Amino acid sequence: MNEVYEFLKQCGAYYLATAEGDQPRVRPFGTVDLFDGKIYIQTGKVKAVAKQLKSNSKVEIAAMAQDGRWIRITARAVIDERTEAQEHMLEAYPSLKAMYRPGDGNTEVYYLKDAVARICSFTEAPRTIKF
Repeated sequence: MNEVYEFLKQCGAYYLATAEGDQPRVRPFGTVDLFDGKIYIQTGKVKAVAKQLKSNSKVEIAAMAQDGRWIRITARAVIDERTEAQEHMLEAYPSLKAMYRPGDGNTEVYYLKDAVARICSFTEAPRTIKF
């Protein structure tokens, strides 16, 4: 799991895919945090992605590193309503404090559960990491 976290941090941006009915939705994300032994992502409750996650918690994440390796993650995004989890995320991303505050009713953090990550490249065999 730490390797997956470090990979996403190194990439900076990654792409989060959700579903809205029968329509896939993909958008860039930049938040990833390691808290309480889990990988977390963050969004705002008012955003469409939060509504999509509430309807269907299954997600996929894809990112590509500068060295040409890429990662694909399938998981369930589980909301964590604890203020401590929100605080930890916002400490990791201070620029978000202009828009979000722990316990503000809008900040939502999710951890990845039942996750399977595949790290691939054109020069190495794929590796699978479950967490």
